[in-house]
Amino acid sequence: MLKRFLGYPFMALSLVACVTINIYFPAAAAEEAARTIVRDVLGEKAPAKQENQAPESTPKVDDKQSSLEHTNSYYSSAMVRVLDFFVPPAQAAQPNIDIDSPAIRSLRSSMSGRQTGLAGYYRSGALGFTNNGLVAIRDLKLISLRDRNKVKKLVVDENGDRKSLYAEIARANGQPQWEKDIRDTFARVWVEEAPKGYWFQDAGGKWQKK
Repeated sequence: MLKRFLGYPFMALSLVACVTINIYFPAAAAEEAARTIVRDVLGEKAPAKQENQAPESTPKVDDKQSSLEHTNSYYSSAMVRVLDFFVPPAQAAQPNIDIDSPAIRSLRSSMSGRQTGLAGYYRSGALGFTNNGLVAIRDLKLISLRDRNKVKKLVVDENGDRKSLYAEIARANGQPQWEKDIRDTFARVWVEEAPKGYWFQDAGGKWQKK
């Protein structure tokens, strides 16, 4: 038994030697963040989370099992403390998505304010969502001659904000290499959250009506 206990520190050191810290792209967190922003811009509210769920019952354990679990928990905690000593906290931190920087809030406000001017052209099919997270004129003939310059400017401004948004989210999270992943996530979420009747491009660039 003593040999086993003395072996824990060496096991921890072996684990440290094998640890490779990777700041991976948090796809689930990015999708949740994208959905929050897209619903805000399109005027949709995120569904409320369920609360007051009944707590799960805790199974009974005998004293022997409890003692064993306590011992295992002690040595597991000790190993974690050893790992924390060798691995800097900044590297060990779990990745997350921050969408609350001043620049992001400003871009969201700008896009939300522009939605009123774009919505009618989305519904008519004149505009659609591209497969790279932007907006494009799908059918110019559906826009009156009088309004074409105005709509073109709306599209240019919207695309500028969208590009800035994707880059700013990556920058705000200290991971500029995430920009393409963030853009791809938003491209999918724009379509999923769009009202019925909006047009979008599939992966091959073909226009489809939702």
